[in-house]
Amino acid sequence: MDIRVSGHQIETGAALQEHVNERLSAIVEKYFNRAISSQVTFGKAPANAFSCDIVTHVMHGLILKAHGVAQDAHQALDQAAEKIDKQLRRYKRRLQDRHEQADFAAAQEEAGYRILAAPDANADEVEVLDSPMIIAETTADIPEASVADAVMMLDLRDTNAMLFKNAGTGRHNMVYRRTDGSVGWVEPR
Repeated sequence: MDIRVSGHQIETGAALQEHVNERLSAIVEKYFNRAISSQVTFGKAPANAFSCDIVTHVMHGLILKAHGVAQDAHQALDQAAEKIDKQLRRYKRRLQDRHEQADFAAAQEEAGYRILAAPDANADEVEVLDSPMIIAETTADIPEASVADAVMMLDLRDTNAMLFKNAGTGRHNMVYRRTDGSVGWVEPR
């Protein structure tokens, strides 16, 4: 596996780079024969702490991201690496569950719906800006997947929302992480 270690405004010494190689190689080998690459970036965080961001390309279409912050760079790496380990463990478990279920095709399209309460009419209105500031623009591949696979990719990519093309309907859908921790699913009419 190709592992690249870089630092923003900090030096990454040989001991830290060796720790990164050992830790990530052990995690990936536990679940897969071989991963494509990993990019590990260390930086400064508030309160004299260190941050660690890991982006791992395990296979084509499977990208894992994690972030850790601690007072020591090694501890920040360990936090982020634990998140990668947890994501891979969940991914492998879901793959195993998928193969064990005989009626998985029918079960994957089932979804729970919740009825939300109407907004409070007495609540103060939020100020709306005339033209909101665009923070970042990026290009992204829109995968074709079932709803269950899209939720799995949402967890693996550690993002708040994901747009995908529903394999069952052929239409664009979105899954997102709600503030209460559950997952929402948007399907256009």
